[in-house]
Amino acid sequence: MSERHKDNLEKLSQEVEEEVQYVYRCIENRALKSHAKVLKAFNMARVSDFHLKGSTGYGYGDCGREVLEEVYADVFRAEKALVRGQIVSGTHAIALCLYGVLRPGDELLSVQGEPYDSLGEMIGLRGQAYGSLKDIGVVYRQVDPTDTGIDYSTVGQALNEKTRMVMLQRSRGYGRGPSLSIGALRSIIQYIRQRKPDTVIFVDNCYSEFVEEEEPIEAGADLIAGSLIKNPGGGLAPTGGYVVGRSQYVEMAANRWSAPGIGAEVGPSGEYQRLLFQGLYLAPHTVAEALKGAVFTARFFERLGFEVLPTYNGQRNDIVQVIRLGTADKMLAFCRGLQGASPVDSHVRPEANAMPGYDDPVLMAAGTFVQGASLELTADGPVRPPYNIYLQGGLSKDYVRLAILSAARELVHCNS
Repeated sequence: MSERHKDNLEKLSQEVEEEVQYVYRCIENRALKSHAKVLKAFNMARVSDFHLKGSTGYGYGDCGREVLEEVYADVFRAEKALVRGQIVSGTHAIALCLYGVLRPGDELLSVQGEPYDSLGEMIGLRGQAYGSLKDIGVVYRQVDPTDTGIDYSTVGQALNEKTRMVMLQRSRGYGRGPSLSIGALRSIIQYIRQRKPDTVIFVDNCYSEFVEEEEPIEAGADLIAGSLIKNPGGGLAPTGGYVVGRSQYVEMAANRWSAPGIGAEVGPSGEYQRLLFQGLYLAPHTVAEALKGAVFTARFFERLGFEVLPTYNGQRNDIVQVIRLGTADKMLAFCRGLQGASPVDSHVRPEANAMPGYDDPVLMAAGTFVQGASLELTADGPVRPPYNIYLQGGLSKDYVRLAILSAARELVHCNS
């Protein structure tokens, strides 16, 4: 690449940084409120040094684990929480909720269309995975969204006496629809409650924790789940997931996690227990940094002529930034540029490859300290039209800025 192109991109980066300062201030104001909420939960639970230690064996009497779950329940305004290092992913946490609550003959209704690829395999919509919900007799139905969001009228028609659970997803995933705000979540939950009050409302909260001032339980959800290597782990948690909500449903998920009659009473804390506490404490700040990085990215690529979702000054309900690159070659160039600016495995060159649960090859850039930790800074996407890249995370806004410059330089080189 010529020095002129490098200088032009650096100049654009500086212009964008100045242009988006007012958006940064709004993010910081929300983060301060979230941090106050988390700090109060720590204080109320009287977190002490001995709570930060791990345990062994069955983990009976693990007071650190109990206090961590008390803090999570308080932060998310829930009756009960299950927070465990043995939950290996967000999909695993979601599975605990679905399998814990649903029984043969029950109906699971998705009101935002087909869920993301790996969750579709768990449900039984694709693939041949043994033990899917379909295998055990759970009926799945969905209502596709309109261009403007959830189709309320069709949702009302779809609800019936067998509808045991309605599933909502806050993040956009790989879909074209918008992410779901707390306001929109509250509205659809109220609509469902008016028509079928006994329906369990489950929310996939991945990528959305601490983005807004409220969480889904405050909007009326019964049960939510997410991953600790995304937002609530603050970039420090090495593994884990959480389930929070009404006591009855969290206990049902815990019985699926271990065994009926044992539930949440077992499960030793690893020697990383301190990181789970400290990660949650830092999460509002780290999420704010990721959001600022997404704002910078959106405006930078808008200025380069690409379509982005959301726009830099648009409403954000998750940490995901979509960049519509238009070709597979540009997706590859972007990922290689981002990977080259990563602190870990910067020498690795991403290639599209098959991944379990996905119908199309997937490209991924993820030079992270914790494998698959989306909050650190990753980019991925299925290689299919319209060739979107989904960027998420950033432990610091400055780190995102450097990585985005690297990705842009690779794109310019690809076009030259």
